[in-house]
Amino acid sequence: MNAPTPKQRLYSELARLAKALASPQRLELLELLAQCERSVDALATAMGLPIANVSHHLQVLRQSGLVVGRKEGLFVYYRLAGSEVFDLHRLLAKVGRRRLTEADAIVRRYLEARDGLEPVGRSELLRRVREGTVLVLDVRPAEEFAAGHVPGAISLPLEALEAGLDRLPPGKPIVAYCRGPYCVMAFEAVRRLRKRGLDARRLDEGFPEWRAEGLPVAVGVSAAPIAGKGTGRGRRRREPSRRKRLERPRDGRARRHKGSN
Repeated sequence: MNAPTPKQRLYSELARLAKALASPQRLELLELLAQCERSVDALATAMGLPIANVSHHLQVLRQSGLVVGRKEGLFVYYRLAGSEVFDLHRLLAKVGRRRLTEADAIVRRYLEARDGLEPVGRSELLRRVREGTVLVLDVRPAEEFAAGHVPGAISLPLEALEAGLDRLPPGKPIVAYCRGPYCVMAFEAVRRLRKRGLDARRLDEGFPEWRAEGLPVAVGVSAAPIAGKGTGRGRRRREPSRRKRLERPRDGRARRHKGSN
């Protein structure tokens, strides 16, 4: 039997990468890691899976070069290996919806049917924030907001939406966003806001797509204003410390998540 050619060896490696993506759980892990770095059991909690299962999936992703981990004491934290990993994840979803009839039907039936209004595009939102004519809500968990958000956005996680409505500045239309085009949190937030009689729409796609397009990004727990027109960049907050970026339970006390890797 002839030895494989360099081209065949290359395609074998690419096939290994594709195989790592051939899991709905691993695709969801990549979506979560596109928001911020997380520990193993923080990921397990977010996905509702056993830590051992999540650990196995992370090992597959790490061996394929899609994620990297760092150890801090007894804890292991994972993040995407690079921006191109998110680009790959985004492209896969785009191709899937265009070429797989059932994938497109699921999006239409379970997501787009929730909201009959056209979402707000990124360029339009950037312009309206600079003009001060819109209120932007980030309805993701607080630790994801702290790791990066649209400048000027207010952090109001979905589970705290009703309780936090009274502190929102009145009189402005609202644009809500979350993790991406298949994240239901922004859809649900907009539904609840409209039920209260508020003018609310959702951002087209989500924060990772905003960042991938090179638009201004702020970090930290305080909202930061977008710079004036023509600067192309927002004022960035100081990167939060690792301790501040840890998952925060609902009681508000920071705790570390013990990983198993």
